[in-house]
Order: sequence, then structure tokens, then C-alpha cells
Amino acid sequence: MEHKTENSVLAKPRQILTQALHAVRGDNTQQLIESFTSEMTLVAEGLCDDQSRLRKAVEDVQRETESNRQSLKDELDMLDRTLTENQKETERRLQDLGHRLDAIEKSKQKKEHHIGKLKIPEGFMPQLILLTSIIAGAWVLVTLLNLFH
Repeated sequence: MEHKTENSVLAKPRQILTQALHAVRGDNTQQLIESFTSEMTLVAEGLCDDQSRLRKAVEDVQRETESNRQSLKDELDMLDRTLTENQKETERRLQDLGHRLDAIEKSKQKKEHHIGKLKIPEGFMPQLILLTSIIAGAWVLVTLLNLFH
């Protein structure tokens, strides 16, 4: 009888444990596993679709970026050519202006050489004196002409 008593003593906790596991797990464990698996499959398929869309979006962005890079490169090349052409044109104009300035200076030197010592002074007072001298000379000449007449 002792053996029966030990089995009945052990049977009670085992039965309680089994009932607790059934309460926690539920009787439909297989159905829960299938439901979980189908939901995870749905999630995995959604993630796969999202990943495919992201790959496509990345490829589109890469193509657009490459197109923009090439467009910018072409524009920079065109601007570089335009800048070079403008620089050459500016240098040519500067040389032309330099030649013109040299010609003007040579012409001025020739005129100064021909004028000789009769240089018109610059400034207000020297010009006023020159103008007064011309007027005084004209008055003297008119007076002499009237005297001999």
C-alpha cells in the first residue's frame, strides 16, 4: 500500500502541473502554431515586398543621381569653355587697348614736339593769365591801328 500512496501523492502534483500547462498552453496549441506561422509568413511576404520596393527606389535614385551628376559635369565643362573664351577675349581686348594707348602716347609726343616751347600751362591761374595776355595783346593792336589811321 505504500506504493499506492506514493503514486497517489505524486499523481496529484503531476495532475496539477498538467492542468497548469494546459491552462497556459491551451488545448489548441497546434492551431496557435499554424496561426503564428501564417502570420509570420504574411509579415515576411510584406517585408519582402517592402524590400523590393526599396531596391527599386534606390535604383531610381541612383539613376537620377547619375543623370544629375552627368548634367552638372556637362554644365561645368560648358562654363569652363565659356570662361576660357571670355578670358582670351578679355586678353585680346587688353592688348588692343594697350596698342591704342601706345599710339595715343606717340601721337601726343609728336604734337608736343611740334608745339615746342609753346606749351599751354595747366590749371586755372595760368590759363587766366594766358587769356588776359591774349586780350591785352588784341587791345594794344587795335589801339595802334586806330592811332595810325
